[in-house]
Amino acid sequence: MGVIKTALEIALEKTDEIKSDKSSIDQFEAKQKGKKLANSFLEGDVDLAGELKKTPESQKNSLKQGVFDVLLSQIVLPDRKKNENRIELIGKGLDIIINNKQFTALYQQMEKVFVQYLQEAAQYEQLIRQQYAPKLRQKEEELSRRLGREVHIDPFQDPEFIAFYNQHMNTLKGNYEGVITQVKEEILHLFSK
Repeated sequence: MGVIKTALEIALEKTDEIKSDKSSIDQFEAKQKGKKLANSFLEGDVDLAGELKKTPESQKNSLKQGVFDVLLSQIVLPDRKKNENRIELIGKGLDIIINNKQFTALYQQMEKVFVQYLQEAAQYEQLIRQQYAPKLRQKEEELSRRLGREVHIDPFQDPEFIAFYNQHMNTLKGNYEGVITQVKEEILHLFSK
């Protein structure tokens, strides 16, 4: 004859499973805390190394994983010169988490690539503007004739210029995206060690 379990016995069995899974919940929470910590670090609100020292040993790896995930996702081509401070901050945070001399050298090389990219992007923009200038002047003259007054067009107000600009700038970005992807893979490898 089969044993019939009461609702209480079934509920107790289920809570036993939950208790045994408490460590994975703690690890999940530590990883989430790491993600928040990384964002606070990027805002300049927190000392990352100090927070790591305060973290219990049992949660440290999960916390580091959360910080790492956020910082790694922030490694993208800068769109302006002022992003250099953020790039440097990301590098410092990753250096604290990874703590490997190979990483330091790798990130310094990547910072040089970012500077080179920004220089090339500025040159590209200047060349694009020069190349498109005759067409823009022609459009300005035509509009001036039609309206009976002098018209100046901001190139970024002209859809044709924007398409031309984006096409050339995306080509430049494409050249650098491969390098960024490769560096991210190497950083991931160093973190996994």
